[in-house]
Amino acid sequence: MPDSLVAKTVSVFREGYGSARLKADAFAGLTVAIVALPLSMAIAIASGVTPDRGLYTAIVGGFLVSLLGGSRVQIGGPAGAFIVLVAATGARHGLDGLLLATAMSGIMLVAAGYLRLGNYIKFIPYPVTVGFTAGIAVIIFASQLRDLFGLTLSGREPGPIIEKVATLGLAAGTVNWGAVLTAALTIGIILALRKLRPHWPGMLIAVAAASAFVALLQLPAETIGTRFGGIPRGLPSPTFPPFSLEKAAAVFPDAVSFALLGAIESLLSAVVADGMTGRRHRSSMELIAQGIANFCSALFGGICVTGTIARTATNVRAGGTSPVSGMLHSIFLLLFMLLAAPLASYIPLASLAGVLAVVAWNMIEKPAFMALLRSSYGDAVVLLATFIIVVFRELTEGIVIGFALGAVLFIDRMAKSISVGETKPLEALKEENGEKEHPVVADDPDTVIYRISGIFFFGSAATVGTVLDRIADQRRNFILDCSEVPFMDSTAANVIEGTLRKAERTGVRFFITGARSQVRRALRQHDVRPPRVVMRASIQAALESIRSEKSA
Repeated sequence: MPDSLVAKTVSVFREGYGSARLKADAFAGLTVAIVALPLSMAIAIASGVTPDRGLYTAIVGGFLVSLLGGSRVQIGGPAGAFIVLVAATGARHGLDGLLLATAMSGIMLVAAGYLRLGNYIKFIPYPVTVGFTAGIAVIIFASQLRDLFGLTLSGREPGPIIEKVATLGLAAGTVNWGAVLTAALTIGIILALRKLRPHWPGMLIAVAAASAFVALLQLPAETIGTRFGGIPRGLPSPTFPPFSLEKAAAVFPDAVSFALLGAIESLLSAVVADGMTGRRHRSSMELIAQGIANFCSALFGGICVTGTIARTATNVRAGGTSPVSGMLHSIFLLLFMLLAAPLASYIPLASLAGVLAVVAWNMIEKPAFMALLRSSYGDAVVLLATFIIVVFRELTEGIVIGFALGAVLFIDRMAKSISVGETKPLEALKEENGEKEHPVVADDPDTVIYRISGIFFFGSAATVGTVLDRIADQRRNFILDCSEVPFMDSTAANVIEGTLRKAERTGVRFFITGARSQVRRALRQHDVRPPRVVMRASIQAALESIRSEKSA
């Protein structure tokens, strides 16, 4: 079996797994479980299902994502990105239809993994990912307005955001100030602890404090107990959702949307984890694991599972070293559910809405959003088009249209960048597939030099990024020559910035030589500028700087 289809758990135990790593993974798993406990319930409620189904998802799906996945530190569970799709599917087809669509999406993801389709996710332009993430965040926040203000509605809350805001506006006279105070307290505690005690589990502490606040003052705020009757103490027996060809055909479009978003979200999360750990995930195995996790989550009554960026980052920061931390996070959640289920009845819904309001704010990549707006007219159009369509139309439609606009923009840029007899064909950096290398020999053993030739854009960014990640920490000085790069887009500049961050962590001095004005402008928009990086006109000038510093 090729390595690309081997779970990282197998690789970890082949390397040798001792008590020291188990201790580190246990601490990380407990930390992530504390974060995931309120978040899983909040996402489930926002998705239109009962809070226990969020816990089923994190326990069953999260365990399988870690056990079978292609990332060492990925944490799986219910994600805010799915709230809109899950809520809409449940409203159209009921709970049975939602579970069937989740199971079908799992089968699609397994097939995508075996067909190596994960390799094509890298072709999604950076402005599209930033735009749809921001759009999802806006929708999540809008979905929490009812519980944030404790509004009373006469009928079902509409799904489309314009109708939703209009309906909530008509109910403004029913504001429950107890709910408002509870939500404000929750948000305030989370933000205060993030600043004063960043390593404390702010979300859990905030929810616990808000629950005590409501109970002691006997505020008229709705709780999990009053709306849902509490949560069960344990997992249900696995049962396949009712199946018929007619039902499968009806939910098929939703299953495709689940699979597409699940693939994008999980692989983006794995890429973030790679940047934090210096490792490389196996995209095909990651999709297979996500597929199995979604299928089994549906069997236990859970909703969609995907890799979650916030919980994965928490796992890495807490010291998680292997998939064992993710499996332990699910086991700890199960123990919490078995031992503390009665206490969940006292959690105010306004407090969970406050948690999701903070999550929505954090989801928006604000520096990246503003940088893309300033970088170029084309990138700004792709970003805003994706964002607006996701907010006011539909998530999958936003991704497709954003990608199409990005492709048209690239074609336009290619046409403007190529000139006969002057522009050389694109020569990517050396990679395992045998593509050509453009070598330059340095006379300093502590210095490595690589040259990129041709147009550096989102289609080649992943390939170049793989090589740069591998070589950027091998020497004390790393020179990247861009003299033959006529154009660089925001995705490519973001890749360079990621390589620069890795070089900074490992104490490597980063030089960029021969960059043209457009390339420099793109790099500056992503904070690739002095003093973080040394800019020189040529390779020779960079080498002379290194030699003069050594002789000084």
